[in-house]
Amino acid sequence: MALKVLTALDAAKTQYYHFKAIIIAGMGLFTDSYDLFCIPPIMRMIGRIYYPEIHRNKDPKYWFEVPTSIASTMFVVALMGTVIGQLVFGRLGDRVGRRQVYGISLMMTVIGSIGCGFTLSRLTSMVFVCFGFFRFLLGIGIGGDYPLSATIMSEFANKKTRGAFIAGVFSMQGFGILLSSLVTMTMCSIFKASADEKLSAPEKLPLSVNVSSVPPEADVTWRLILMIGAIPAAATYYWRMKMPETARFTALVEKNTLQAAKDMEKVLKVSLNTIHEFEDVEMISTPNNRATLSNNYSFFSQEFIRCHSRDLIAASLNWFLVDIVFYSLNLLQYHALQGHMDSKDEMNIYEDAWQVAKFQALVAICATIPGYFVTVYMIDYVRRVAVQAAGFFFMAVSLFTIAKINTGGLGSNQGTGFMILYGLTLFFSNFGPNTTTFIVPAELFPARFRATCHGISGAFGKVGAIIGLIWFMWASRDPPDGLGVSHTLMAMGGVCVLGFLVTYFFTRETMGRSLEENENVDKFTDVVFIRFWPKKFWAKTKEVITPKRAEDVYVSAEVGMKMW
Repeated sequence: MALKVLTALDAAKTQYYHFKAIIIAGMGLFTDSYDLFCIPPIMRMIGRIYYPEIHRNKDPKYWFEVPTSIASTMFVVALMGTVIGQLVFGRLGDRVGRRQVYGISLMMTVIGSIGCGFTLSRLTSMVFVCFGFFRFLLGIGIGGDYPLSATIMSEFANKKTRGAFIAGVFSMQGFGILLSSLVTMTMCSIFKASADEKLSAPEKLPLSVNVSSVPPEADVTWRLILMIGAIPAAATYYWRMKMPETARFTALVEKNTLQAAKDMEKVLKVSLNTIHEFEDVEMISTPNNRATLSNNYSFFSQEFIRCHSRDLIAASLNWFLVDIVFYSLNLLQYHALQGHMDSKDEMNIYEDAWQVAKFQALVAICATIPGYFVTVYMIDYVRRVAVQAAGFFFMAVSLFTIAKINTGGLGSNQGTGFMILYGLTLFFSNFGPNTTTFIVPAELFPARFRATCHGISGAFGKVGAIIGLIWFMWASRDPPDGLGVSHTLMAMGGVCVLGFLVTYFFTRETMGRSLEENENVDKFTDVVFIRFWPKKFWAKTKEVITPKRAEDVYVSAEVGMKMW
């Protein structure tokens, strides 16, 4: 029965529930991007509210700046929580069950989002302490969503469209980015319209005035923007609790194949009679399924290391490298666009935040979301490895070119060419490694380790993001305090080249095979550590075994054991 359930899952037609699962599973990632990308305009507002002094002896672009150490901490503390969430919830997802902990991670995300808008007092230090604490809690919930959402979607989907559905879950990030910008623009417009007429831009204030005018209700605006991000996630909590456990976890980990078949019958409209139509004789031709049922080695055992260590290292390293660049690019976004923005002394607090949100929305519409859409459409037609390698390659080319044409420091007007290349870099990060690093770990590992290994890979990615953010803030300064923008961009391009090499030599293809086939791909071949596309040069086999030959070997061994 277990073999029939697995085959029925792989052959199930695309149905309404698959699309519903994308929305339900994607809300955590939606909230992740919402909270990440609403921070730049919110930091502009917080700077005006809590650092309102006008320093007339400085360039206006440095007015109302939140100290770099505090601003970076607000980014990093959420990422630190994400690292913990990915490791803890990933392991719990394999030990307790995907569904059992899925609601907990979402509730932590909702509580963290709402909590970011509350502080114990309006003292500047207390505002940032409370903000940092709830950002950390938010990060833990978001971190838990990564391995659980990817694993659940991979185990519900059929093998033909699995990549598109997992990419669909991840693409919710793009809509989170867009919504955060639209909400910020809407809230700023509403509060500006209702503000006192005395709300003025700093340049219109008398020279004797050294403090910018900020309406008291502005402190409510940024809090509301943050808390609104919890609404979409909270709206899906009920549906998460109604989701059954994935059939693969029930059948392969809990060994309850009858319940797995009943769960499939409920959500995928696959009847028990249909499952019984898959004859056992069909299963003999796929020894991977038989091997999956007989595998009982533990996590990080010698057998696990032999079969899966290289995949885990490759997935973790790829995610680590892409997040160094991806999060640096997101930090660069504000600086890259700053030359096209009006000066701070020409705008009031609402106009300032509105302008930052507007440019973020334009980047999302023109580069980020199209990258996700192309991935969803192409990922099951073009190999994952090819998409990831090409993404790293074109990111490197774009970054090297940007570094070459860069003529000014951060905040200068770099021209149209700079903006186009910057948009292409974001496009190929999403139609490339930023999405595939989320997909591949959900397809490579056994069901009883799948969420754990995805969590480990994602945790390495967020460590890379932390390093990338801190490193970019230091390196992008003008010499002698830093490397300068051009050298920083060159270094980011070098990271992409390294990602291309890791993908090309070490990452294994997962398209078009069942999860069990991916799990047991090395059961019948002895492949060296380096995985190279022209396998005749690098793949050593004790004997070349075709799928038909593999069946014969498996059946012969089974018959021989019975005779013995």
